[in-house]
Parts: sequence; structure tokens; C-alpha cells
Amino acid sequence: MKFIRPRLRKPLLRGIAGLGLAGAWAIGGGHARWLAIVIAIVALGNAVGWYVLAGNDSDDAALLGSRGDERQKLVGLKARALAGVVAMIAAYTGLLITLAVKRSDAWQFAALFAVTAFAYLFGLSSYGSGEPDAADDTDAGYGQRSPIRY
Repeated sequence: MKFIRPRLRKPLLRGIAGLGLAGAWAIGGGHARWLAIVIAIVALGNAVGWYVLAGNDSDDAALLGSRGDERQKLVGLKARALAGVVAMIAAYTGLLITLAVKRSDAWQFAALFAVTAFAYLFGLSSYGSGEPDAADDTDAGYGQRSPIRY
């Protein structure tokens, strides 16, 4: 995405996601198909609003414009991690409630819980402490030479 300016990246992604939602609503909307137009207008307005806000000189604008520093990116990373935890808890809670009420409808919550749990475990294996770094093994098995000569 280097060919798209940083200020335009997130608003463009939100606009495309909103237009995708509007298109899906138009395809399966039935009698309420006209709401797809409302969804598309709101999505485009949201994208334009994000683009305008991303031009301001503030921490929030830097995050909206994909030009945040390390501290701001860490805040975004923690927010995404919290969203993942909340999604996993919501999927598990929905699974428990659905199993208690109607077992045949529980597969959606089970699938969502499995995806979030797998993503969590994959993140642990990718970013966690697995095998030690090569720098940790530089003197493994060898005694350090004494600075005192005999």
C-alpha cells in the first residue's frame, strides 16, 4: 500500500468496507433494498470525515492518518488486542447461551470462538517467546575465560 498516501489509507479502507456492506444489503435486502443507498451514503460520508480528521495536527489525527509514532501505534495495538479478547469472550458467552437454549444453532458461535482462539494461539507462537534467539546462545556450553592470568 505504498502507492496510497498514508492519510488516505484508513479512510479508503473504511469506505470500501462500507460500500461492501451496502452491496451485500442490496443483494439480499428484499423489500428494504433501499437502505443500501442510505448505508452507502453514510459509509462515504464516514470515509470523507475520517480523511478530513486525519489532516488535523493531533494524536488522534495521526492515528487516523496512519502516521502515528511508536507510542501511538502501541495504543492502537493494545486496542486491537482488547477487541480480540472481547470478541473471544463474546463468542464463548454466545456459545454457552446457545448450547443451553438451542443446540442446533450453536455452530456459529463455536466457529467464531475457534477462529479467535486459533488467532490468539497463533499470535502467541508468532510473537511470544518460543525458541531462544541466536544471541542468547553465543557462549552456550563454553566457559568464559578468566581475565586473570596465571
